Amino acid sequence: MVRMLRRSCLRLSAFVAVLILVVSATGLRAQQDSSKWGRKYKVPPPSARIEITILRDSNGKPIEGAAVIFHPMEGDKDKGVLELKTNEDGKAIIDVLPIGDTVRMQVIANGFQTFGQDYKVDKSEMSMEIRLKRPGQQYSIYKDTGAAANSGSGSGAGKSTPPPQNPAPSAPGDKGAGSQTNTTPPAAQPTPNPNQAQTQ
Repeated sequence: MVRMLRRSCLRLSAFVAVLILVVSATGLRAQQDSSKWGRKYKVPPPSARIEITILRDSNGKPIEGAAVIFHPMEGDKDKGVLELKTNEDGKAIIDVLPIGDTVRMQVIANGFQTFGQDYKVDKSEMSMEIRLKRPGQQYSIYKDTGAAANSGSGSGAGKSTPPPQNPAPSAPGDKGAGSQTNTTPPAAQPTPNPNQAQTQ
């Protein structure tokens, strides 16, 4: 009876050992298959840390809340848009642009001229200082509208002159220095219409 129990325990332990070996071999095979057919991990390219400082051109003070817009370029194609806002020191920091890429940068701030330029990201750390100017005077073809309306020559061109005033009539027979004769022409006679003359 003891021998039978020993034999059955040995058979059971051998069966369990074989079962463990089969399960472990199947697990290894599944791991190998998943590594063969699974998605491969691509290491991202090294990126640069770029710090941009936006200042007023007139006094060098920082501009807070300016929009700094990055357009990573691939040839002539725009790969997307990344936008940052400057902090109270006028700074914006970006650290996701790969080294070797070309980026088109725009800076937009209220009350200032828009800035735009292309840059080559060629270092691991870059810093830029951009000074924004106030908008300049715009060109207009309608600048001197008064001169065009009162076209004339000489020093009085473009100025309106008041009409001459009629002096008070002088008494009859008074021929002083201030007297003037009445030189108003007689009322013009209407000219006859030749078509009306033929019909009558």
